[in-house]
Amino acid sequence: MLGSGKSERTALCCGETEMVLDTNILIYSAQLGGEHLLPWIEDSKAIVSIVSRIEALGFPGLTVEEEAAIKGALQSLPEIGLTEAVAGRAIFLRQERKMGLVDAVIAATALVLEVPLVTRNVDDFKHLARLRLIDPFAAEC
Repeated sequence: MLGSGKSERTALCCGETEMVLDTNILIYSAQLGGEHLLPWIEDSKAIVSIVSRIEALGFPGLTVEEEAAIKGALQSLPEIGLTEAVAGRAIFLRQERKMGLVDAVIAATALVLEVPLVTRNVDDFKHLARLRLIDPFAAEC
């Protein structure tokens, strides 16, 4: 990771990761009423993709408080960089079906690590048959 001061979790070889958090989980958790998402953010088995840091902190209209909350969450969450395996899978996903770059990288990260993606935007990813999705906003969560 560039300049974060954290060491990157070696999730690909250590099997420590159990879920990838989508950017929207970071953003919603920082907003008023997002406290119910804190267990997901604080889970020791959760990670984020480097593109989620870029997307979340670049989200237009963040308040100072929301930005601080996102930065705090990112300090505690391991972040995985763009590996060759993730890049290759993201390329394949985009060739297969029109998909935004950030969504493709986040989905590819979960697919490469073979873990679920935690997202509110299930519809953005449901076409990926091998990707397990968890919606923390769904009634059963």
